[in-house]
Amino acid sequence: MKIGILGAGNIAQTMANTISKMDGIVSYAVASRDFEKANAFATKNGFAKAYGSYEDLVSDKEVELIYIATPHSHHYEHAKLCIEHGKPVLCEKAFTANANQAKEILSLAKEKKVFITEAIWTRYMPSRERIQSIIESGIIGEVTSVTANLGYVINHKKRLVDPVLAGGALLDLGVYPINFAFMVLGSDYSEVSSTAIVTDSGVDSMNSITLSYGDGKMATLHSTFHARTNRMGVISGTDGYMEVQNINNCEEIRVYDLKDELIKKETFKDQITGYEYEVKECVEALKNGHLECEQMPHAETIKIMELMDSLRKQWGVIYPWDETDN
Repeated sequence: MKIGILGAGNIAQTMANTISKMDGIVSYAVASRDFEKANAFATKNGFAKAYGSYEDLVSDKEVELIYIATPHSHHYEHAKLCIEHGKPVLCEKAFTANANQAKEILSLAKEKKVFITEAIWTRYMPSRERIQSIIESGIIGEVTSVTANLGYVINHKKRLVDPVLAGGALLDLGVYPINFAFMVLGSDYSEVSSTAIVTDSGVDSMNSITLSYGDGKMATLHSTFHARTNRMGVISGTDGYMEVQNINNCEEIRVYDLKDELIKKETFKDQITGYEYEVKECVEALKNGHLECEQMPHAETIKIMELMDSLRKQWGVIYPWDETDN
């Protein structure tokens, strides 16, 4: 399958590193608004084509799947461009800047019968199935609560602090703890409470979110771009608990009983970068004629965008598109 990458920044480089080592995947084309940048990227990574416009990329009949690697603020525009040209899409998280944009894109994709999925890599990794399998084994009893955090010192990056780029800790980092909670407890929470630190530029730099469920379960989530956190996810049950080291790219799962004794451990190391799993699932879905990936259904993408919209509203974090889109 011939892959095109829309955007030529750091995350595009990670994807290029990934697909270069995958069987059956061709590093075919890359596009940037700056042709010299695209050409340098193509030369470095062995891509056959380099384009100085995104329109040229989506017009190339050879391209079979496009990975969108631009900032959150541009996902709506670029996903729409791809879909209107009939190009299947793997769109980096956060899917769009707000829920209305996500709904419009997914509605257009359904109308045009074009595949699209959100590249939230933790949804596609083998560790997700292992976590679920351990829960279903009953080894920790009935799950009652989840905690998860993700934080890096990345406050120097413009895309994080600029509302025009849909910045903030929530869309860049908080989306992972939210997905972690949804994967374990489901997305049908009944109440949400939260607090955030909002910067002078108008984005959240740090946040705390509590999701309460109708069956008495709870998720407590935290993200920040001002500090390195332990990135831990803890799933607690009536007979023990499970620690997931690094919810952003699971390295190890440790299971403990009620006496805090380690009773099970699994380690995850054998991967290219971790991005290969989402690419594999896209290929499989396209082969089967599907318009979405079962690992990240469109309905789930919308629920997460709606939750993040409601959180930003609580905090007073407003993006330029919110006024016109809502």
